Amino acid sequence: MQLSKKFKYMRQVSSRPCEVLGNILLYKLMFFLLFLLMYLFTLLGNLLIMTTIWSEHSLHTPMYLFLCALSISEIFYTFAIIPRMLADLLTTLHSIAFLACASQMFFSFTFGFTHSFLLTVMGYDRYVAICHPLRYNVLMSPRGCACLVAWSWVGGSFMGTVVTTAIFNLTFCGPNEIHHFTCHVPPLLKLACGENVLEVAKGVEIVCITALLGCFLLILLSYAFIVVTILKIPSAEGRHKAFSTCASHLTVVVVHYGFASVIYLKPKGPKSLEGDTLMGITYTVLTPFLSPIIFSLRNKELKNAMKKIFLSKLYPEKI
Repeated sequence: MQLSKKFKYMRQVSSRPCEVLGNILLYKLMFFLLFLLMYLFTLLGNLLIMTTIWSEHSLHTPMYLFLCALSISEIFYTFAIIPRMLADLLTTLHSIAFLACASQMFFSFTFGFTHSFLLTVMGYDRYVAICHPLRYNVLMSPRGCACLVAWSWVGGSFMGTVVTTAIFNLTFCGPNEIHHFTCHVPPLLKLACGENVLEVAKGVEIVCITALLGCFLLILLSYAFIVVTILKIPSAEGRHKAFSTCASHLTVVVVHYGFASVIYLKPKGPKSLEGDTLMGITYTVLTPFLSPIIFSLRNKELKNAMKKIFLSKLYPEKI
């Protein structure tokens, strides 16, 4: 079974003048270049973060171990979606095999939820570091950190398996045109038929929203305790230093869950697919693009380590 993957406006271009078709091709080329540059920057940014963490011994701490794992999940997440999207922008035949579509959904949900679970783990790490500093080395031991990272990946794989199995056990009939740039749940449900489609849709929605809200509430709870502890610090310098260790993580959480809430929590209407496609592009391309920028610019230790490594390569005699 072949699933045709097209942007919705492309169904209406066949009767338009050549000038309009040329403009559409120009826009597609512009979007291709823009998304390609953002994708390359995302890859390079995350690889730079990983290289810096592994090269600088002072960054071999739980917080940066989690950040390295987060960069890995982000690389895999974007790799599961963006290369195919870029290829579709350059071709006129936008099709994807049934099995490839299922694989894309599995990996996108797996790495997407792994990302959410790792952000939750990073919030817990900041909670332990600020609220229980004397027990930090015990609670965040190397074995414990490895288990938290492993369970994040296991949880992401479980979510990917549940969602993909539920969707692709449905019966697909009628037109096979997906009005989205990727194999996403809502446009695929539009192609499904049978008595259990509504139940599956509600079940998938409940599972996804429960997982995302659960992670978000745990992060909020961690930061509630963090704020209370920081307010008890007598000096303004101490309060600023404590909060600065959380600034980059908190910013990424706001960006990540801000876009995710728009996608999963906004009301679904019969004409909402265009908006879902737009928000999907934003969530898939822009959020991973911003993440390495935020961590690189707002994390002082990481920024200094990057400068040190680059200076040692460019001017080894000065180091």
